[in-house]
Amino acid sequence: MAASSGAQASGFQVGLTGQKNVGMGGTGTGLYLDQASQFYNPGAFAFAPTGFQVGGNMAIPRISFRPDAADQGQRNLQNTNVFPFSGFIGFGPKEGKWRLGAGVYTPFGSEVHYQPGWEGRYALTDINLRSVFVQATAAYAITPQVSVGAGLVMLAMGSVDLQRDIPLQAQGSTTPAHAQLTGNADHKLGYNAGILFKPSEKLSLGISYRSAIDAHVGSGDITLTNLPASARSNFSATSFDVTLPLPDVYSVGLGIRPNDKLTLAFDANLVGWSRYQSLDFTYAGGVLGGAATSSSKREYQDALAFRVGAQYKVTDNFTLRAGTFYDMSCVRDGFVTPETPDADRLGLTASFTYAFGQRFGLDASFLFEDFMKRSQTQGDLISNGTTDRVAGTYKTTISVPGVGLYMKF
Repeated sequence: MAASSGAQASGFQVGLTGQKNVGMGGTGTGLYLDQASQFYNPGAFAFAPTGFQVGGNMAIPRISFRPDAADQGQRNLQNTNVFPFSGFIGFGPKEGKWRLGAGVYTPFGSEVHYQPGWEGRYALTDINLRSVFVQATAAYAITPQVSVGAGLVMLAMGSVDLQRDIPLQAQGSTTPAHAQLTGNADHKLGYNAGILFKPSEKLSLGISYRSAIDAHVGSGDITLTNLPASARSNFSATSFDVTLPLPDVYSVGLGIRPNDKLTLAFDANLVGWSRYQSLDFTYAGGVLGGAATSSSKREYQDALAFRVGAQYKVTDNFTLRAGTFYDMSCVRDGFVTPETPDADRLGLTASFTYAFGQRFGLDASFLFEDFMKRSQTQGDLISNGTTDRVAGTYKTTISVPGVGLYMKF
């Protein structure tokens, strides 16, 4: 689950897994902080401490839209706070070579609610995409310097709720007709894998890969309200079929420990959004808007992200972290949609850990993400054949506090 087009990741990715990692700019490929290594790099999980952790975030978006017309003022969205979460558990001998673990997290999602009557209401009024993934992980340290790991990943729960107005009105009504498409995604399997190399206690390098998964809704429901009787033959569909391609992710990372108190981390991610070229619906039981199918151009491009983080152990019980990242948009110019008003974004992060003795502790994090202004004109939309969306300028910021608890075995 996410606010706007996601926090800390391009498109509708959600990069809020593990409070320690969030506080270090979303790094985690080239080092091991806790059981969340299962997500960032299963190979690094072989060296991670055993235990259990759970955490949650509150994403607080502030989104505005200014229409392309010069005499139009700014529109502010009905911002909705949402709550991504994650939890992990890891088992294995304390000084052993192997680890087994499991996790649950929310890596993709989007939630946006536009005000009634806004300029793009015939493209979108509301969207709510939710996903919950579960993962089982195994990792093994081949030598004290090299470890490998892999995870079986399943889309355990996914749902979609898309709504838009229709430019028709029932007789005597001033409210336009409205369409709502809702459905649940099929269970799908994927995987992630990684390797960590530690040439010394002061340096570690990691590589990881997360496979693509297609989120498929095979029999979603269509609900139409306030539709004129004369138009019902053109809106007779009762269900829909749609597939949303989710990307694969390549990551490389570096961890540096100049001394026992300080840890530095550097990550780079390549997200394979280019597999998402169009959003295609097939309608059953009739037609929607006079057609049995519909297709909307997306033409996403692969996106890069660069992350830097630092951790400093102030005392045996208190640790501070800070980080930053720059995430490039996967949405091309002239292809921005109300569902994903994506843009290049800069993020600043911080977190701390307070340990209550040797086994228990509290993690708290904060992320602020600033999206660059993203504009497109009506001419851009006509040129690209994307007039199913709206011309104008989007501007987004997101604040995300988070908290987590952990227990070491």
